[in-house]
Formats: sequence, structure tokens, C-alpha cells
Amino acid sequence: MTKKRRRSVHLHVMVTPEEQALIADRMAEAGISNMGAYMRKMALNGYVLHVDLSDIWELVALQRRCANNLNQVAVHANTYGIYPSEITALQKDYAALWEPLSELLKKLSAVVSL
Repeated sequence: MTKKRRRSVHLHVMVTPEEQALIADRMAEAGISNMGAYMRKMALNGYVLHVDLSDIWELVALQRRCANNLNQVAVHANTYGIYPSEITALQKDYAALWEPLSELLKKLSAVVSL
């Protein structure tokens, strides 16, 4: 018994060796290694958008560490006591860092989902 495929229609396209090399170059530029996925994306949308988000994910990781640090300070403050104004200042700094990053991530997600 054969497995039922999600895509059951087979398309066949002939290209020259030069065209095949150019397609491979463009696939590499887009960060796609699956020929079928690349051809489908190009045929359906006419473009492939490849966005390097490594810097953004690094910022997100820094934000998470910042939040963790803030939490540790809060625990320490509740256990041993600390000036409430220091906690408030840390919370404001954290909020000031997170708001622009959050807006940037929303904009990027809108671009990537096009």
C-alpha cells in the first residue's frame, strides 16, 4: 500500500545546465536546500524572502537574561530588603528595553508572513 501524498500532482520542467546552476545559486542565497520547496515558492509567490534574524534572536536572548536578572533582584529584595526605588528603576529600564524590541519583532513577523 502506498502512502497518500499531500501533493499528488507531479510537474516536470526542463532547464539548461546554466539555468540549473543559476537556480542553485538563488536557492543558496535564499537559504533553501530543497528544490521542490524552492520551485513551489517561486511558482506560487514569485519570490522568496530570506531574512537573517540572528541579531534579533540575540537581542531576545539578552532581554530574557535581563528579565531573569530583574527577577533575581526582586527575590533578593523580598528576602533581604532593598530600596523600592531601585526595583522601580530596574523595572523602568527593562520596560524601555523591551518595548522597542517588541515593536520590531511585530514588524518583522508581518514582513516574513507576506
